[in-house]
Amino acid sequence: PLSLQTPTKVSCKGAGLREFPTELAQGVKHLELSNNLLQNLSGSSMPTFGQLEYLDVCSNLLEVVSATALARLPQLRVLLLGSNRLDRNPLANGRALHLLRNIEVLDLSANHLESHVVGWYISNLTQLRTLDLSGNKMTRLPAGIFRSAPRLRQLDLSNNYLLEIEEGAFEALEELEVVNLALNSLHCISSFSLTQLRVLNLSHNALELFVTGEGAEPYLLQVLDLSHNRLLHFPELPRAQHLTHLNLSNNLIASLLPGPGRPEEFLLLYEEMAKSNRTRPAAAGLTRVADLDLSKNRLELFPLPFFHSLGSLQSLSLATNCLQAVAREWLAGSMEPGARSPTLSVRRLDLHGNAIHVLPRWFFQSLPWLEAIDLGSNHLQPCESQGGPRGGDSGGGSPGPAPGSSCTPFHDVPRLKHLNLQRNNISRLPPFSFSHTSLLSLDLSGNKDLSLPKEALGGLESSLQSLSLRGNQMDDSEAELPCLATLKVLDLSGNRLSLLPPGLLCSPLESLDVGDNSLLGLGELRSWSHSLRDVGIAGNPFSCCQLGWLEA
Repeated sequence: PLSLQTPTKVSCKGAGLREFPTELAQGVKHLELSNNLLQNLSGSSMPTFGQLEYLDVCSNLLEVVSATALARLPQLRVLLLGSNRLDRNPLANGRALHLLRNIEVLDLSANHLESHVVGWYISNLTQLRTLDLSGNKMTRLPAGIFRSAPRLRQLDLSNNYLLEIEEGAFEALEELEVVNLALNSLHCISSFSLTQLRVLNLSHNALELFVTGEGAEPYLLQVLDLSHNRLLHFPELPRAQHLTHLNLSNNLIASLLPGPGRPEEFLLLYEEMAKSNRTRPAAAGLTRVADLDLSKNRLELFPLPFFHSLGSLQSLSLATNCLQAVAREWLAGSMEPGARSPTLSVRRLDLHGNAIHVLPRWFFQSLPWLEAIDLGSNHLQPCESQGGPRGGDSGGGSPGPAPGSSCTPFHDVPRLKHLNLQRNNISRLPPFSFSHTSLLSLDLSGNKDLSLPKEALGGLESSLQSLSLRGNQMDDSEAELPCLATLKVLDLSGNRLSLLPPGLLCSPLESLDVGDNSLLGLGELRSWSHSLRDVGIAGNPFSCCQLGWLEA
């Protein structure tokens, strides 16, 4: 039943309607009819709505939209027709859509439309600002297809079958800011010239090449997604000074140097770059990039100089590559003896899923702002802090490992707060491994048969808040903890503990997981009766005669 007060917004979603509701009041401005059974919008079944501005008829069975019906909606600004069957009567539907002189938002997604039908449907919509053509059957974008919609700002062409974009397809679209071309079959972008774009999504295509057009005008592009393609090289973006987010994950990039892929040819490029002082051409100019994703490629070397020009870089991912080493110079011996490595502004670094065996001391010195690093699933062994708990020389820390050492120094990294070392096959954590590194969280899970002497976490007593030792198959003698006075979250699941480490009693735990161990009881819980919020205890052989701890 309709209320006495005339509503301006009415929703009839999923109401099983087969015809347009005729009992609606004239004052309705916003009408939702999605997920019904409507087969047509005809003038005979549709009253005049002189004030209607928004109409949603997505996910119906629409085959016909008549001109007389849309003529009754003079104020319509938003029309959502996605997930219907508007490919069946293209001539009549096109004539009807041409009447939408004031339409600003049009959704024609998932209607099985081919390129020529789309061109016909939108050929008179001069006020259009947002157009959704995703999930159709478009195979090409002919020149001038959007010529009659010069005010278009957002365009979604994702999930089609696009193989070709003709030159001039986007001509006259001077206000276009956002384009989504994901999930198509594009192989090459050889002259990208949409300098006014802010956001471009080209993910999930078959791109082997992405080259910007010639000219002096700078690009306004801020977000570029080229993930899930077949790129062999880092794209050259010489005029993309405004770019802040660049996603190149899931490609075939094997080197961060420009040019051909054979190692001997890369060496020639190195030498030429050294002679002419042309280093890092692919990354030069990307001074505002804050987020760069290069995960799931084929990189074997992490050359820090490549990223030196990225002065705003905050987050960098090189996860799941083939990295075996890091390099602080383009060519061996190109740095002066004693010269300091160039520093990067990176705060979050993801290197998990590689084959790195060691990170030298200069690596962390090159990352003075580093706050979080994920090194899971590598082959790293922490070094012992030579200076012990008090540190080393007056220079502010203990000396690093000797050159050629097979361990990685995680001590004396003052800004580092979050460290993930899970699944590194660490067998023993040496004393004071993290001295003078004020970690808040540490993940050592998945290091089978890990031995953790009491001094191993020395130096973290007043900083560590979260510790994971999950799935290490540690017994009581291998799990010794110091008094971690700030520890709130602890995961000890998947070990062989029959007793909790005694050092835990001074920690203000809020979350504790001891599942899948060999515990007979948990009398220690009484120590945390006021702080503990979450406890995981499944998979232990608790004694029925020792359950008094449950009262805690």
